[in-house]
Amino acid sequence: MAMNKQEIANLYQSRAKRYNISANTYYLIGLREFAYRKMAVQALNLNPGDTVVEIGCGTGLNFDLLRQRVGPQGHIIGVDLTAAMLAKANERIRQRHWTNVSLIQSDATAFEFSRQVDGVISTFALTLVPEYDQVIKHAASALPTGKRMVVLDFKMPEKWPRWLIHFFVMLTRPFGVTLDLGERHLWESIGRHLIPVAFKELYFGEIYISVGKAPVDSHK
Repeated sequence: MAMNKQEIANLYQSRAKRYNISANTYYLIGLREFAYRKMAVQALNLNPGDTVVEIGCGTGLNFDLLRQRVGPQGHIIGVDLTAAMLAKANERIRQRHWTNVSLIQSDATAFEFSRQVDGVISTFALTLVPEYDQVIKHAASALPTGKRMVVLDFKMPEKWPRWLIHFFVMLTRPFGVTLDLGERHLWESIGRHLIPVAFKELYFGEIYISVGKAPVDSHK
């Protein structure tokens, strides 16, 4: 059964200190997490000076990639539910002396997007939010015409044998992944609220990148 918000918050509160190290262990099974994150950031088509919002930013693993795109004159807004994860993100910001990254502790469904958003991204996070459709709807309404939202997340692979699916869920359980999360098709929400641009399966269909852009009247 999928975890509720408090359980997710408690899980990531306890995992924050070792999150970066534990995330890297997936390379042992061929899951090229950083390469996938880089692909997702590239799909945003950001420009120098842009403002980008990351939903579920965690410890800030994407910040360097995002900053390479928006430059020092751009702005990164990291949103996360868990204080401990944001504390680690803040350490990253201080160590690199970044002055254009803001952190906001908030439930993704309660976060209020500003009208100065040029892109929205979520990597391995939004599928954990039961109200993901509402979050995507809010993001779509904030994006100017043609600007993009990108989601990188897990999905149920169609061609995997059942035993292998259960094995992968067991491996990702420490990050809150459960079998019933496979019923959450975030790319369908992107198709409802945005114009679909791309959908790409990765890691034998277990991971995907979904890209949507705001239609002409999305911010009216």
